[in-house]
Amino acid sequence: MSTTTGTPPTAEARGGRPQPPSAAARVLASVGGQNLSLIGALVLVLALFGTLNDNFLSLTNMQVIAEAATITGLLAVVQTVVIIIGGLDISVGSQAGVASVVSAMAFTSAGSNPYLGIAAAVGVGVLVGVVNGLVIVHGRVNPTIATLAGLAAYKGLAQLLSDGRAQGYVLNDDVFVLLGRGRIAGLPVMVWILILTALAVHVLLKYTDIGRNIYAIGGNDTAARLAGININKYLIAVYALIGTVAALAGILLTARTGSGQPVSGSEGLELKAITAAALGGAALKGGKGGIGGTLLAVALLGCLENGLTVQGVNSFWQNVAQGTLLVLAVVVQQRRNGERPIGLPA
Repeated sequence: MSTTTGTPPTAEARGGRPQPPSAAARVLASVGGQNLSLIGALVLVLALFGTLNDNFLSLTNMQVIAEAATITGLLAVVQTVVIIIGGLDISVGSQAGVASVVSAMAFTSAGSNPYLGIAAAVGVGVLVGVVNGLVIVHGRVNPTIATLAGLAAYKGLAQLLSDGRAQGYVLNDDVFVLLGRGRIAGLPVMVWILILTALAVHVLLKYTDIGRNIYAIGGNDTAARLAGININKYLIAVYALIGTVAALAGILLTARTGSGQPVSGSEGLELKAITAAALGGAALKGGKGGIGGTLLAVALLGCLENGLTVQGVNSFWQNVAQGTLLVLAVVVQQRRNGERPIGLPA
């Protein structure tokens, strides 16, 4: 009688119940490999610049990083949503600039009424977002082209409204001072706004039918249409959401700088937002992504930018670093998806 040797039979083969996953496996599954990579990169950046500069890891500098990253974070959160649905918005920085100017000008013209200034900025944000959505849906224009046109148009509009100069002065108003410089429970109000916005969008995406439909549209728009989802309505609504949050970012920009900024402070925000969303795992083809990864990417970019600045690295090199990170994020996505090189055999 011969015996066989080899791997012991599994619990399933013996008729037993499968073993539950280990605690480490459950943590890995809940966090995600993409997020773990970002956490590792963030720890390395913190360790590197903390070693080079004793003040880098101080509470004061961490608050400076958080405040500086808030506006980028807001735009990155909604950029993630539009990427998930299969679109893109290159005009978010210009939208924030228009809202910043409008908030300060309305504040001044209404006799220093902060609520009118905020309402006017939000109204303009919704309007430009809906315009982007309508151009894409009914004009049948590619989202990249449509929002690239918006980037130029809204930037020009902000400059026309302000005559190319900073407008108004809001630092004598309690509401704007609270938004730009206030603290609640030790955290800047700006950071609280980012946290609440990100939490609301996360809940929308993960726990509502609206969120599931957004993922469905980005994953397979044909199947989503056959399932009865009104894709046009969702696209316009998502771009309206972007305009609203971009207006909020513009209001915070006004509160932080003390005046409406047509270009300064908002230029380049679109690159940062797209980079953060891509680094956070949002697939540029749509259907994948999450707010947690985006926030980790925002923190990574904020720490990297601050660390390079503290070390006296030329700001031009910071732009090079951002562009390089965006390319690397897309390359990693393509490799994970098994995309073959363009023009070469599989």
